[in-house]
Amino acid sequence: MITDQETNFVYFSELFKQRFEQEYSEITSILAKHRIGFDTLPETKDIWCRDYMPIQVSENKFIEYRYDPDYLQTKKYRKLKSYPGIISESIGLKPEKTDLIVDGGNIIKSKDCVILTDKVILENKDFYTKESLVEKVKELFEIEKIVLIPWDKKEPFGHADGMIRFINENKVLINGYFKEYSEKFQSYFFGELAKNGLEFTELKFDVKKPNEELNWGYINFLQAKNVIIIPQFGIDEDKQAFEQFEKFFPDYAKENRIEKVNAGKIIDGGGVLNCMTWNIKK
Repeated sequence: MITDQETNFVYFSELFKQRFEQEYSEITSILAKHRIGFDTLPETKDIWCRDYMPIQVSENKFIEYRYDPDYLQTKKYRKLKSYPGIISESIGLKPEKTDLIVDGGNIIKSKDCVILTDKVILENKDFYTKESLVEKVKELFEIEKIVLIPWDKKEPFGHADGMIRFINENKVLINGYFKEYSEKFQSYFFGELAKNGLEFTELKFDVKKPNEELNWGYINFLQAKNVIIIPQFGIDEDKQAFEQFEKFFPDYAKENRIEKVNAGKIIDGGGVLNCMTWNIKK
């Protein structure tokens, strides 16, 4: 698998550029500073391009899954469904297609491992058993391990990128509030990590009034080869989040390659930086 650390090009929905001019300007200025290319995607219906764009397995292999999320099934939201085949064609990309139903925001990847919430089992229950689904994912993405973590029902989309990210091949970063969840959830969540040989560290905050509506969003950072961009929300946790990222990613920190951007308006839509970008290796 191509990891985030290997990517050198970032795409945004054209709609993001139109609707968030200041944020787009700030983010792309940071990318340019760190020699990361960028462009926009035409024909998109919403800004969250992570969810519908293909998964890059190798430099020339992309997998286009079935993007048909449950949260876009009603008449009100159906108009927000983007069609990845049309978008890919518009940028000259010819991905391989699969019948697997998933959202890109539910795929957290390292070189030989993918982490997803178990919502993917529910989405594909008419076509795959859990066992056959696991084998299908391994085959598609050419990986050795798949880690299925419990769906955090406080997050209606069922995406893993608001819960967990890779620090390196053997260690993940998680949102610390999972320690407050039920014993059953914790046993399942941490058991899956242990079973697959993954260590973890937590994002934790020591502030008088934690802002739980926003502070989950730091983990939805954007990582590329030369830079990590973390969101800021104008809350007490901002400074502590930045300091923790410097500790978690020392190779980036020592070369001043961890940057901040104001994402207070972006998060109002339910996602942050990872959600509204699609980064690849060119």
